[in-house]
Amino acid sequence: MSLQQDIMTALKEAMKSKDQIALTALRAVKSAILLAQTESGAKNELTEEQELKILQKQVKQRKDSAAIYLEQGREDLASPELAEAKIIERFLPEALSEEEIEHVVKTTIKRINAEGMKDMGKVMGIVSKELAGKADGKTISTIVKANLA
Repeated sequence: MSLQQDIMTALKEAMKSKDQIALTALRAVKSAILLAQTESGAKNELTEEQELKILQKQVKQRKDSAAIYLEQGREDLASPELAEAKIIERFLPEALSEEEIEHVVKTTIKRINAEGMKDMGKVMGIVSKELAGKADGKTISTIVKANLA
């Protein structure tokens, strides 16, 4: 079953159980996927990689919003954002640990003979493509910087 069908099934279940937080999160994801499908020049069907990028973006938006709310002392606004992020994360593949990411980074650095920060772009490009959907860019960037410094 495709990711879009999984989301529709979960949306129906949320409607039946009257789970407002799940409904809000899943409707936002559905909307983002439909927008991506109808963009000019886009194919009707999105690839799995494109769908995962949309989900990651939705999770990141909610976590960023929650962080801002928490900085401002608005726990009442942050908690629904974090709850929505958790619901969306269910549809993402299992995230890799930092040790696993570091292993991929070190392997890539050796493979392309990267030396210093001047090669960070090359390493980031390869590692980001390899770990798409399994790790966020911020974590990858931090680990690449630490290994190239």
